[in-house]
Amino acid sequence: MEWFDTHAHLFEEAILSQIDDVLDRAAQADVKTIVAVGTTLEDSRTCIELAEKYPQIYASVGIHPNHSAEAQPGDREKVEELMSHPKVVAIGETGLDRYWDYAPFDLQKEYLDWHVKKSRQYGKPLIIHMRECEQDIVDWLEASKADGPLNGILHSYTGDAKLAELGVDCGMHISFAGMLTFKSNQVLRDVAKTIPAERLLVETDCPYLSPEPCRKQRPNEPALVVHTGSCLAYERGLDPTEMAQQTTANAKKLFGIAEA
Repeated sequence: MEWFDTHAHLFEEAILSQIDDVLDRAAQADVKTIVAVGTTLEDSRTCIELAEKYPQIYASVGIHPNHSAEAQPGDREKVEELMSHPKVVAIGETGLDRYWDYAPFDLQKEYLDWHVKKSRQYGKPLIIHMRECEQDIVDWLEASKADGPLNGILHSYTGDAKLAELGVDCGMHISFAGMLTFKSNQVLRDVAKTIPAERLLVETDCPYLSPEPCRKQRPNEPALVVHTGSCLAYERGLDPTEMAQQTTANAKKLFGIAEA
Protein backbone atom coordinates (compact mmCIF):
# COMPACT_ATOMS: atom_id res chain seq x y z
CA MET A 1 0.00 0.00 0.00
CA GLU A 2 1.21 3.51 -0.81
CA TRP A 3 -0.44 6.75 0.34
CA PHE A 4 0.37 10.28 -0.82
CA ASP A 5 -0.23 13.29 1.48
CA THR A 6 -0.78 16.09 -1.02
CA HIS A 7 -0.84 18.97 1.48
CA ALA A 8 1.29 19.25 4.62
CA HIS A 9 2.64 22.36 6.34
CA LEU A 10 5.88 20.74 7.44
CA PHE A 11 7.48 24.12 8.18
CA GLU A 12 5.25 24.59 11.24
CA GLU A 13 7.36 24.30 14.38
CA ALA A 14 5.20 21.54 15.87
CA ILE A 15 6.15 19.37 12.88
CA LEU A 16 9.57 20.71 11.96
CA SER A 17 10.93 20.22 15.49
CA GLN A 18 10.36 16.46 15.17
CA ILE A 19 10.60 16.04 11.41
CA ASP A 20 12.64 12.81 11.42
CA ASP A 21 10.19 11.11 13.78
CA VAL A 22 7.25 12.47 11.77
CA LEU A 23 8.67 11.02 8.57
CA ASP A 24 9.44 7.70 10.26
CA ARG A 25 5.83 7.42 11.42
CA ALA A 26 4.65 8.31 7.93
CA ALA A 27 6.79 5.57 6.42
CA GLN A 28 5.45 3.04 8.94
CA ALA A 29 1.92 4.04 7.86
CA ASP A 30 2.82 3.55 4.16
CA VAL A 31 2.69 7.29 3.44
CA LYS A 32 5.47 7.31 0.88
CA THR A 33 5.23 10.83 -0.61
CA ILE A 34 4.40 14.26 0.84
CA VAL A 35 4.03 17.72 -0.68
CA ALA A 36 5.23 20.41 1.75
CA VAL A 37 3.12 23.48 1.01
CA GLY A 38 4.38 27.03 1.48
CA THR A 39 2.32 30.03 2.55
CA THR A 40 4.98 32.79 2.63
CA LEU A 41 8.33 33.41 0.97
CA GLU A 42 10.16 32.26 4.10
CA ASP A 43 8.34 29.00 4.60
CA SER A 44 8.32 28.29 0.86
CA ARG A 45 12.10 28.30 1.14
CA THR A 46 11.86 25.95 4.11
CA CYS A 47 9.69 23.58 2.07
CA ILE A 48 12.40 23.45 -0.60
CA GLU A 49 15.09 22.83 2.01
CA LEU A 50 13.08 19.88 3.31
CA ALA A 51 12.53 18.58 -0.22
CA GLU A 52 16.24 18.77 -0.91
CA LYS A 53 17.04 16.84 2.27
CA TYR A 54 14.36 14.14 2.12
CA PRO A 55 13.62 12.24 -1.11
CA GLN A 56 9.97 11.57 -0.18
CA ILE A 57 9.19 15.28 0.17
CA TYR A 58 8.30 17.65 -2.66
CA ALA A 59 7.51 21.35 -2.37
CA SER A 60 4.88 23.89 -3.37
CA VAL A 61 5.71 27.60 -3.18
CA GLY A 62 3.42 30.59 -2.89
CA ILE A 63 1.84 33.26 -0.72
CA HIS A 64 -1.36 32.33 1.10
CA PRO A 65 -4.26 34.81 0.79
CA ASN A 66 -4.17 35.43 4.54
CA HIS A 67 -0.49 36.42 4.24
CA SER A 68 -0.85 38.61 1.15
CA ALA A 69 -1.12 41.88 3.12
CA GLU A 70 2.04 41.19 5.09
CA ALA A 71 4.15 40.24 2.06
CA GLN A 72 7.02 42.62 1.45
CA PRO A 73 7.84 44.37 -1.84
CA GLY A 74 9.70 41.88 -3.99
CA ASP A 75 8.39 38.77 -2.21
CA ARG A 76 6.38 37.59 -5.21
CA GLU A 77 9.41 37.94 -7.46
CA LYS A 78 11.50 35.96 -4.98
CA VAL A 79 8.82 33.27 -4.79
CA GLU A 80 8.85 33.08 -8.57
CA GLU A 81 12.60 32.43 -8.48
CA LEU A 82 11.80 29.25 -6.53
CA MET A 83 9.26 27.94 -9.03
CA SER A 84 11.79 26.41 -11.41
CA HIS A 85 13.43 24.31 -8.68
CA PRO A 86 13.26 20.64 -9.74
CA LYS A 87 11.50 19.56 -6.54
CA VAL A 88 8.87 22.29 -6.70
CA VAL A 89 5.83 20.50 -8.11
CA ALA A 90 3.05 23.04 -7.46
CA ILE A 91 2.22 26.73 -7.06
CA GLY A 92 0.54 27.95 -3.87
CA GLU A 93 -1.07 27.80 -1.48
CA THR A 94 -3.14 30.58 -2.98
CA GLY A 95 -6.88 31.21 -3.06
CA LEU A 96 -9.52 33.25 -1.23
CA ASP A 97 -10.65 33.56 2.39
CA ARG A 98 -13.57 35.50 3.87
CA TYR A 99 -13.39 33.80 7.29
CA TRP A 100 -10.32 35.68 8.49
CA ASP A 101 -9.90 39.42 8.04
CA TYR A 102 -6.15 39.40 7.53
CA ALA A 103 -6.01 40.85 4.02
CA PRO A 104 -8.29 43.00 1.82
CA PHE A 105 -10.32 40.77 -0.49
CA ASP A 106 -9.25 42.67 -3.60
CA LEU A 107 -5.63 42.05 -2.65
CA GLN A 108 -6.33 38.36 -2.21
CA LYS A 109 -7.83 38.27 -5.71
CA GLU A 110 -4.79 40.06 -7.11
CA TYR A 111 -2.48 37.47 -5.56
CA LEU A 112 -4.69 34.63 -6.80
CA ASP A 113 -4.54 35.98 -10.35
CA TRP A 114 -0.75 36.19 -10.10
CA HIS A 115 -0.46 32.58 -8.95
CA VAL A 116 -2.75 31.44 -11.77
CA LYS A 117 -0.55 33.22 -14.29
CA LYS A 118 2.56 31.59 -12.86
CA SER A 119 0.91 28.16 -12.82
CA ARG A 120 0.28 28.46 -16.53
CA GLN A 121 3.72 29.92 -17.20
CA TYR A 122 5.63 27.21 -15.34
CA GLY A 123 3.26 24.35 -16.13
CA LYS A 124 2.76 23.43 -12.48
CA PRO A 125 -0.61 22.87 -10.74
CA LEU A 126 -2.23 25.37 -8.38
CA ILE A 127 -3.14 24.63 -4.78
CA ILE A 128 -6.31 26.57 -3.96
CA HIS A 129 -7.43 27.56 -0.47
CA MET A 130 -11.11 28.45 -0.11
CA ARG A 131 -12.86 29.35 3.13
CA GLU A 132 -16.36 30.78 3.41
CA CYS A 133 -16.14 32.09 -0.15
CA GLU A 134 -17.82 29.46 -2.32
CA GLN A 135 -19.58 31.96 -4.58
CA ASP A 136 -16.29 33.81 -5.10
CA ILE A 137 -14.62 30.55 -6.14
CA VAL A 138 -17.53 29.81 -8.48
CA ASP A 139 -17.08 33.25 -10.05
CA TRP A 140 -13.33 32.69 -10.36
CA LEU A 141 -13.75 29.27 -11.96
CA GLU A 142 -16.34 30.56 -14.41
CA ALA A 143 -14.13 33.52 -15.35
CA SER A 144 -11.13 31.24 -15.84
CA LYS A 145 -12.87 29.43 -18.70
CA ALA A 146 -12.14 32.40 -20.96
CA ASP A 147 -8.41 31.82 -20.51
CA GLY A 148 -8.47 28.06 -20.88
CA PRO A 149 -8.50 25.15 -18.42
CA LEU A 150 -6.94 25.32 -15.00
CA ASN A 151 -4.74 22.67 -13.46
CA GLY A 152 -4.63 22.09 -9.74
CA ILE A 153 -6.41 21.27 -6.51
CA LEU A 154 -9.33 22.60 -4.53
CA HIS A 155 -7.67 21.59 -1.29
CA SER A 156 -9.16 20.53 2.05
CA TYR A 157 -12.50 20.50 0.27
CA THR A 158 -15.69 21.27 2.20
CA GLY A 159 -17.88 22.65 -0.60
CA ASP A 160 -20.96 21.16 -2.20
CA ALA A 161 -21.26 18.75 -5.12
CA LYS A 162 -22.15 21.49 -7.60
CA LEU A 163 -18.97 23.45 -6.91
CA ALA A 164 -16.89 20.27 -7.05
CA GLU A 165 -18.40 19.44 -10.44
CA LEU A 166 -17.56 22.92 -11.72
CA GLY A 167 -14.02 22.60 -10.38
CA VAL A 168 -13.53 19.26 -12.12
CA ASP A 169 -14.95 20.68 -15.36
CA CYS A 170 -12.38 23.50 -15.14
CA GLY A 171 -9.48 21.09 -14.68
CA MET A 172 -9.20 20.86 -10.91
CA HIS A 173 -8.76 17.92 -8.56
CA ILE A 174 -10.69 17.65 -5.29
CA SER A 175 -8.67 16.87 -2.16
CA PHE A 176 -10.18 15.76 1.13
CA ALA A 177 -8.65 16.25 4.57
CA GLY A 178 -9.59 15.18 8.09
CA MET A 179 -12.98 16.94 8.08
CA LEU A 180 -14.23 14.12 5.84
CA THR A 181 -14.01 11.76 8.82
CA PHE A 182 -15.88 13.93 11.34
CA LYS A 183 -19.07 12.23 12.50
CA SER A 184 -21.18 15.28 11.75
CA ASN A 185 -19.97 15.56 8.15
CA GLN A 186 -22.07 13.00 6.28
CA VAL A 187 -23.02 15.71 3.77
CA LEU A 188 -19.34 16.09 2.85
CA ARG A 189 -18.95 12.32 2.59
CA ASP A 190 -21.89 12.27 0.22
CA VAL A 191 -20.14 14.91 -1.90
CA ALA A 192 -17.00 12.76 -1.93
CA LYS A 193 -18.96 9.95 -3.56
CA THR A 194 -19.67 12.17 -6.59
CA ILE A 195 -16.08 13.02 -7.53
CA PRO A 196 -14.64 11.22 -10.59
CA ALA A 197 -12.12 8.65 -9.38
CA GLU A 198 -9.31 10.16 -11.44
CA ARG A 199 -9.72 13.55 -9.70
CA LEU A 200 -9.66 12.35 -6.08
CA LEU A 201 -6.83 13.25 -3.69
CA VAL A 202 -6.24 13.00 0.07
CA GLU A 203 -4.27 15.23 2.41
CA THR A 204 -3.71 16.09 6.06
CA ASP A 205 -3.34 19.89 5.94
CA CYS A 206 -1.20 19.21 9.00
CA PRO A 207 -0.60 20.37 11.67
CA TYR A 208 -4.34 21.10 11.60
CA LEU A 209 -7.53 19.03 11.28
CA SER A 210 -6.55 15.67 12.74
CA PRO A 211 -8.97 13.01 11.44
CA GLU A 212 -11.12 10.58 13.38
CA PRO A 213 -10.25 8.50 15.33
CA CYS A 214 -7.32 10.78 16.21
CA ARG A 215 -9.06 14.17 16.51
CA LYS A 216 -7.45 14.86 19.87
CA GLN A 217 -3.94 14.35 18.49
CA ARG A 218 -1.96 17.57 18.13
CA PRO A 219 -0.28 18.15 15.83
CA ASN A 220 -1.83 16.34 12.92
CA GLU A 221 0.85 14.70 10.77
CA PRO A 222 1.20 12.87 7.43
CA ALA A 223 0.87 9.38 8.94
CA LEU A 224 -2.76 10.15 9.76
CA VAL A 225 -3.78 10.66 6.11
CA VAL A 226 -4.52 6.93 6.05
CA HIS A 227 -7.64 7.57 8.15
CA THR A 228 -9.02 10.07 5.67
CA GLY A 229 -8.15 7.74 2.80
CA SER A 230 -9.79 4.77 4.51
CA CYS A 231 -12.93 6.82 5.21
CA LEU A 232 -13.06 7.85 1.55
CA ALA A 233 -12.62 4.22 0.50
CA TYR A 234 -15.47 3.07 2.74
CA GLU A 235 -17.85 5.73 1.43
CA ARG A 236 -17.07 4.79 -2.17
CA GLY A 237 -17.28 1.04 -1.58
CA LEU A 238 -13.59 0.34 -2.11
CA ASP A 239 -10.85 -1.41 -0.21
CA PRO A 240 -8.34 1.07 1.32
CA THR A 241 -5.61 -0.51 -0.81
CA GLU A 242 -7.54 0.42 -3.95
CA MET A 243 -8.10 3.97 -2.69
CA ALA A 244 -4.42 4.35 -1.85
CA GLN A 245 -3.48 3.18 -5.34
CA GLN A 246 -5.99 5.51 -7.03
CA THR A 247 -5.23 8.67 -5.07
CA THR A 248 -1.47 8.13 -5.20
CA ALA A 249 -1.55 7.58 -8.96
CA ASN A 250 -3.68 10.72 -9.34
CA ALA A 251 -1.25 12.78 -7.26
CA LYS A 252 1.84 11.54 -9.07
CA LYS A 253 0.28 12.29 -12.44
CA LEU A 254 -0.84 15.77 -11.35
CA PHE A 255 2.52 16.71 -9.84
CA GLY A 256 4.59 15.10 -12.58
CA ILE A 257 6.30 12.66 -10.23
CA ALA A 258 7.50 9.52 -11.96
CA GLU A 259 6.42 6.15 -10.64
CA ALA A 260 9.23 4.36 -8.82
